[in-house]
Amino acid sequence: MSRGGTVILNKLYVMIKVLKIVCLTCCIATLAPLPVSAGDARSTTSSGYDWTPVIEAIIHVESRGDAKAVSGNSCGAMQITPILVRECNNILKKRKSKKRFTMQDRFSVQKSKEMFLLYQAHFNPQNNVEKAIRSWNGGLNYSVKRTQRYYNKVMAKLRG
Repeated sequence: MSRGGTVILNKLYVMIKVLKIVCLTCCIATLAPLPVSAGDARSTTSSGYDWTPVIEAIIHVESRGDAKAVSGNSCGAMQITPILVRECNNILKKRKSKKRFTMQDRFSVQKSKEMFLLYQAHFNPQNNVEKAIRSWNGGLNYSVKRTQRYYNKVMAKLRG
């Protein structure tokens, strides 16, 4: 192949890579809410935003799906801390709900997802995926630098 042909192929290859990155970034940034029926197992907030892909990626990174996982004070598939349980209960109290989560609920995948959704609906009403991932790892006042590795792992899993 001629030098000119190689240059064109290299440019085409780079353009395709850039296009893939742009498309993936746009897809993640604009994850559109999906219609959810009453019997659907999707994880959505009250706004209708579907957090299922993000939750599944977090579960994989946190515990590889092990609902019995324990690491320090963090437990369950989503590695929920006692602080998060208390925060969720405070949110429920502010909403005048009688529902409360227990420390044992951290071992329930379904209740862990409910806590995640409650936390996102309260602290992340814009449904910002990056904020959701980073705050799950580093708390509300997370450091971008300290949460970067975690964010990269979750995003890699999310991309498939």
